[in-house]
Amino acid sequence: MIIDSWSWIEHLKETEKGKKVKEILLREKCYTCNISLAEITEWGFKNNMEDKVENIKNNIKIASTIIEMNDEIVNLAGEINFKRKNKVKNWGLMDSFILATANLKNLKILTGYKHFMDLPNAVIL
Repeated sequence: MIIDSWSWIEHLKETEKGKKVKEILLREKCYTCNISLAEITEWGFKNNMEDKVENIKNNIKIASTIIEMNDEIVNLAGEINFKRKNKVKNWGLMDSFILATANLKNLKILTGYKHFMDLPNAVIL
């Protein structure tokens, strides 16, 4: 299962949904797209946690396997982005990278973003 940035942030904030993320991390093999680390870094800076960002990312790397973007993922993400932007309000390129990765690796996506709702491989918290 791919843990998206939203799910990681809920986990870090120790919310009720974050507790569900923790349960999944403990029982399943989990993955994180390396681009999600950029969103988590941004979140850390927005929340005055600059001194903790590297530690947070290191813990994510320990708790999950990092998937690096490659040409196959990048190309599919561009195609997905074109198609989803016409269908789903507020769909973003980062979402397309995560969806492309999940589709190519045959993984589910753990997320709280409602714009993934119509996708068969999305697990919405």
